[in-house]
Amino acid sequence: MLSACAATHAAEGEWGRFRGPDGLGISAATTIPVKWTDADYNWKVALPGVGHSSPVVCGNHLYVTSADAETARRTLLCIDTADGRTLWKREDESHPYKQHTDNGFATATPAADADGVVITWTTPEEVSLLAISPDGREVWRRNLGPFISVHGSGTSPVIFEDMVVLANEQEDPTLRKLGPKPGKSFLIAVDRKTGETRWQVERRTALAPYSTPCVYRPEGGPPELIFSSMAHGITGVDPRTGKVNWEIDGIFKDRCTGSPVAADGLAFASYGYGSKGTRFVAARPGSREKGVETPSHA
Repeated sequence: MLSACAATHAAEGEWGRFRGPDGLGISAATTIPVKWTDADYNWKVALPGVGHSSPVVCGNHLYVTSADAETARRTLLCIDTADGRTLWKREDESHPYKQHTDNGFATATPAADADGVVITWTTPEEVSLLAISPDGREVWRRNLGPFISVHGSGTSPVIFEDMVVLANEQEDPTLRKLGPKPGKSFLIAVDRKTGETRWQVERRTALAPYSTPCVYRPEGGPPELIFSSMAHGITGVDPRTGKVNWEIDGIFKDRCTGSPVAADGLAFASYGYGSKGTRFVAARPGSREKGVETPSHA
């Protein structure tokens, strides 16, 4: 079930990617109630499936994905933010595959702008990155090759200026003695209009992360994309060229599930280790110093 309230209308700010503008999870809305009642909802819509992805909003279009838990058929819905009316629906056939019991077949959050929406569908055979127009037409589709991971996928694409960026970082099953073949990991930026590769950065493969990059905007300096993974730790990348500006590796001992954020001149990232504890790290972008490391066992 998906619902929307007056406080989230586009007039108070759009929400075009996972965790909102720049991936920082900060909204400028000031009318969100502290406690919800039925009177706060404008509409409710039943979704044709389940998923772990978040809805995104651009203009009067709300985009959300879901999937059939039995057949893995994926659905992309475009909903009118004013009244909850379905403007259009796209379905992509798929097939069930083994993954973590807490994962699903619609985990990646879409990324939206005035030109429509970009989504990622993943199976063991293919990572599909595709762009859909505001009226539901497929504009382009990229096959980025197979996806190797014992727990499935979860990283979301993001739109930066005239590019779509995806962290296609995969798994080395030999680290868990679960298989012989590691996946091919890389960061990629493609042209927003055509899907053609603008830059690609090869990455080492360890345990697949589920983190989505955020944008760090230093005062008086150019923006950076901040990535986190077990294989590379925290990485700052020039979003316009793909150049790795700085990196702090060797700090995460397991997969990065939570996405990095940036605030007050620092980049923050963490890794999860089940019941065995986690580590939360603060780094000062622009240097190779290890910043402030704060282990956490909460």
